[in-house]
Parts: sequence; C-alpha cells; structure tokens
Amino acid sequence: MSALTFAGKPFQITPNPHPATAERRAAILADPGFGKNFSDHMIQSTWTTEGGGGPAELKPYGPLTLDPAAAVLHYAQEIFEGLKAYRHADGSIWSFRPEANAARLQRSARRLALPELATEDFMAAIEALVAADCAWVPESAPGQERSYYLRPFMYASEPFLGVRPAATIEFLLIGCPVGSYFSGGVRPVSIWLSSADTRAARGGTGEAKCGGNYAASLAPMLEAGEHGCDQVCFLDAAENRWVEELGGMNLYFVTRDGRLITPELGTILEGVTRSSILVLAKELGLEVEERKVDIAEWREGVAGGEVTEVFACGTAAVITPVGKLVWDGGEVVSRNAGAEDSVTMRLRRTLVDIQYGRATDTHGWMRRLA
Repeated sequence: MSALTFAGKPFQITPNPHPATAERRAAILADPGFGKNFSDHMIQSTWTTEGGGGPAELKPYGPLTLDPAAAVLHYAQEIFEGLKAYRHADGSIWSFRPEANAARLQRSARRLALPELATEDFMAAIEALVAADCAWVPESAPGQERSYYLRPFMYASEPFLGVRPAATIEFLLIGCPVGSYFSGGVRPVSIWLSSADTRAARGGTGEAKCGGNYAASLAPMLEAGEHGCDQVCFLDAAENRWVEELGGMNLYFVTRDGRLITPELGTILEGVTRSSILVLAKELGLEVEERKVDIAEWREGVAGGEVTEVFACGTAAVITPVGKLVWDGGEVVSRNAGAEDSVTMRLRRTLVDIQYGRATDTHGWMRRLA
C-alpha cells in the first residue's frame, strides 16, 4: 500500500487508533444490511484551482468539518460513484470493471464543472482503502451476494455564496460491507409510473451521477410507496411518453421473439451493469436493441404477451425482475417475473458468477485489488 501514489504523491497514512473490535466486525459481516455500517478508514484529498490535487490521506472514518457556506450545500456541486469489491473463494478480493466507474466519474465531473480524477488515482484510492480494510470485505456464498460497497465522491467545499464553480473540492472514498439491496432478496418488484414528475431533460444532468438527480426522485418514490410499489419509473420530460429509467436503476425488456430492448442514452445514466448486460445478452443469443421505448409498448406488450419479461439493473441491486407496473388507473403484471429459467435470472446468474469468481471472466472485466 505504501508504494501507491495519488496525484503523483505518496499516500499519507493515519491508522484508525480505535478500529471496530473483531467481535463487532464479525456481527456486522454476518448481517451487513446495505449502506448502514462503514469500515474503519476513508480516503480524502483536497483539490484547489491554485495547487491542483493531492496528496491523499488514508485516515480514520469519521465526520467531516464543513463550513455553513460550503458551496455544495447551496449549489449542489457534487458527484459520486458506486462499485463493489468481491471476496473470491480463495480469499482474494476483486472489483468489477472499476475503470468504467472511473471514466463515468470523469464524465460527471465535466458536467458539474469539477476536476477530473485520473483513472490511476481512482484505482490507487480503491486499492489503498481495500488493503487497509480488507477484513471488512465479507465472504459470500451463493444466494447471499455479500460484498464491500465502495463510494467515491467529490464535492465543492469552498465557503462562498455565489454561483460559479468552486475553487476548493474534496474527494473522498468510503466503504461498507453490504448484503442484498432489497431486504427481501431477489424478488419481483413493483413499479409506480410517475405521471407528473420527471427525472431529467435532454441537456440536463441526467447522464451525470450527481445527487440532484436522486433528490428529484425522492418525492415520486414516496408516491410510489403510497401505491404499494417498490420503485418509480420516469418518462421523458418533453412528451411524457418515452420510458427512461427508475429512480436508481436502468430498465430492460425481453420480447417473445428473443429481443432485449433498453432505453437509449441521452438523458439517462450509462450504467456499468447496463453496458455489461448488453454484452452478455448477445452471448445468450438475444438480439439487443438500444432505442426509445414507448410506455404503451411496455403496458400493451406485457398485457398481450409480446413482452415476456421486464427487469431493472444497477450496481447495488445487480439485476432485479419487475413483476408489476402500476399507474393512475391501472396496472399490468409480468407473469414470468423471477422464474428460474427466465432470461432475467439467467443473465443475473451469469453476471454474479463472474463477479464472485465462480465463472471464467472471458472479457477481462475483473481486477484484483488484494
């Protein structure tokens, strides 16, 4: 770990003097939940317009000191990423396509007028944190899907009240052991169709992974819950007709004649899981289409049997079958949702087996961290 550098400078190492006890860590790893318990360390680096980036410090996980006038609190200049580290059967620890996450963080940075973190620095930070907190990476058995979730993020910390890109930026990386994203495990979820709210518009920040996009989904998520649904689906802002994505996941549709359809990019986030599925689906013999998807195609396709499966995907939940679409005045149920022989579950098993080292990685997607 000492050989790693960040922005051309050696890491500054400050070990946590009060790490979690082995007993407490074991209790957390036995039932980690999702995003609730964090490991002993974090990484932080400050970037300024005058001095550039670095060095980075690996330090005890803990609260941040933030000026009340920090730009992020007033103008939401921030971005983040999400990826996982997986412990394989031999004890080694791997990540899945981390360079793709680094590239997406760079694209998000450009859109939010933030500094672009070099891929080698992104990787060095991940390797340093995993090396320090490797005991927090849980073992996993089929059906458990436990992993170590990594959250790199960047925000404007300069104290000022004026609308311009901040001159001081913080980069941080934290990690936490996680289990299944949905508490009930893999099961068909129900989706509420938002008719009044939209997530993003062309030319906006829909393709960037920034907190504002997720904040915009929260009120519709409450509405979804009021209708007994797990997630919310957004339509386009111009015509209120074209399917975009869920509050935090991309969507896919499987047709009776062997096609796999997903909404095209432009206003939605280019998910790493999404792009991986495009590759794996072709290997399963499916014809892949990236195009506009009319909401009527979803509703009528499922009702008439032309659309045989619908699923959502993302780093946190991997691949999740969609069982029901509900809207104001009706609903439609996918009859094959979550079936073991479904395309959804075949793709899910293929992807998860690669991530956990149970299948050969023929694409070079996995990168060893420890």
